[in-house]
Amino acid sequence: MTTTEPIRNKHQVQKIMEYYLINEQPRNYVLTTLSVFTALRVSDLLRLRWKDVYDFDQENIRHAFSLIEQKTRKPKIVTLNPYAEYALSLYIAQNDIRPEGFVIENPRTGKAISRIQAYQIIRAAAEALGIGRFACHSLRKTFGYHAWKRGFSPTVIMDIYNHSSYAVTQRYLGVSQDDRDEIYMNLDFSA
Repeated sequence: MTTTEPIRNKHQVQKIMEYYLINEQPRNYVLTTLSVFTALRVSDLLRLRWKDVYDFDQENIRHAFSLIEQKTRKPKIVTLNPYAEYALSLYIAQNDIRPEGFVIENPRTGKAISRIQAYQIIRAAAEALGIGRFACHSLRKTFGYHAWKRGFSPTVIMDIYNHSSYAVTQRYLGVSQDDRDEIYMNLDFSA
């Protein structure tokens, strides 16, 4: 089994998310955007229902929601940033949603799309854009990699991922020799 890698190039991350926006497929735009900006495993993302992310009484997108992770059974609170909120609002503006409906729904069945369908959607965008080989988990790893590159603490990233060891988070970050070299070359103590 091959290990997935994060998408290190910010422009490519942007292209992946915008691919389905440009192609007017808002559900797939939500899938890619939430994958990058929430760091949820695809199994948790596909279980999200509209009542989790949308307040039907107040008629607005929730700024945060909670869930129990399927894999770890640990509670998690996810904050939606403006990009995630925008993707959801775009979808809502073009579709009728219901509280029990799945956010990433197959319109023919009314059920969540499968993990295989999610993989195919993400893979199709990557292939169309010539970005390379990666899968759903690559987008989860992309979140951590870019958070780390922006200077956020690996300890906080580890907490967001709900990892039980730093070694797992370190592998997720996809630290390469180029990243190590950058630190060596840019460390400076001059005034």
